[in-house]
Amino acid sequence: MTDLHFLFCSLDVPSSEQPELFLKKLQQCCVIFDFMDTLSDLKMKEYKRSTLNELVDYITISRGCLTEQTYPEVVRMVSCNIFRTLPPSDSNEFDPEEDEPTLEASWPHLQLVYEFFIRFLESQEFQPSIAKKYIDQKFVLQLLELFDSEDPRERDYLKTVLHRIYGKFLGLRAFIRKQINNIFLRFVYETEHFNGVAELLEILGSIINGFALPLKAEHKQFLVKVLIPLHTVRSLSLFHAQLAYCIVQFLEKDPSLTEPVIRGLMKFWPKTCSQKEVMFLGELEEILDVIEPSQFVKIQEPLFKQIAKCVSSPHFQVAERALYYWNNEYIMSLIEENSNVILPIMFSSLYRISKEHWNPAIVALVYNVLKAFMEMNSTMFDELTATYKSDRQRIQILFIWNCHLVRRKPIIFKKPFYYHLFLYSLFA
Repeated sequence: MTDLHFLFCSLDVPSSEQPELFLKKLQQCCVIFDFMDTLSDLKMKEYKRSTLNELVDYITISRGCLTEQTYPEVVRMVSCNIFRTLPPSDSNEFDPEEDEPTLEASWPHLQLVYEFFIRFLESQEFQPSIAKKYIDQKFVLQLLELFDSEDPRERDYLKTVLHRIYGKFLGLRAFIRKQINNIFLRFVYETEHFNGVAELLEILGSIINGFALPLKAEHKQFLVKVLIPLHTVRSLSLFHAQLAYCIVQFLEKDPSLTEPVIRGLMKFWPKTCSQKEVMFLGELEEILDVIEPSQFVKIQEPLFKQIAKCVSSPHFQVAERALYYWNNEYIMSLIEENSNVILPIMFSSLYRISKEHWNPAIVALVYNVLKAFMEMNSTMFDELTATYKSDRQRIQILFIWNCHLVRRKPIIFKKPFYYHLFLYSLFA
């Protein structure tokens, strides 16, 4: 009790005594309390919380407090508090989209430890050359494991801590990227469970933004082998915004990556999940917003074949999201420049939907798109209209003929014109 009592002496003492007192307080804050028992050690828990607050204030305000002796004690105190076995989920089938997360019981202390560590890393007196002896690969590996915490508050602090470490320790950067790469590969191909994917992608967004040109082969491989396959997991909605941002950052850095990215999205395009289709269409629009015309030409055929399928979707949200592309001025300019390729791909789907779709809002959007195409290239539009109608008539007549063959009954033509049209359709 006397040792712990020392912990709560004020740091408001003569400056000559403050460094020693600071070290003792750090050492005393290594004492861990059991927060699962809500009634135990209430007084001591409050004392530790008060002391952690003092440490946060001290490292923020004081000058000259980060001596070489403090670095191992700071890292030791932080490690003792944050590195722990994460509590198991309340449910064996925890669904992040449906279930409430398990919040960390010791958060009243943990939050202050994270706050203190961030102030430590951000201090003007912080020296990475000294800290690297203690903040090493093992420390980073343990830090990354904590991203699986169900508590979103903790993951948010971890995101800031890892970002600061990445910025200050050049020697750890490649290791951090490699370990994130490993976490994502394990997530995609083995477990499909990791709570901190969105936060790690947010960090990666900033990292990608700082990549030097030309991009290294390692970075391109990460995009194709890791980021694109992340689109396949069931929980995509939890981190899709951050993933799409990373993809766009890569393409802004190196436009030549556009073709493999879009072909990758086509490869993994969802077949049975309309919600994921809507997300893919949103991401595709973000990519098209930054695409270069020379890259657009390379992927326009497979791209608009997929868009034509989406426009034909019976799920109105998918069709609506695809048709909204024609409200984007830049995408419209690309379509207009390449209408001779895109119009034949889209025409039959659009024309059929304008006559058959069950949703009047979709029909109205389709009419607007058809009108836009007609204004872009009226000659081709008229040719396609005539061909489409002719093909439809031929299909209808062949259908009648097949019915006749099945029923073995004669076909009676009311007018000679229909008889000649029937013969033409058979031999044309």
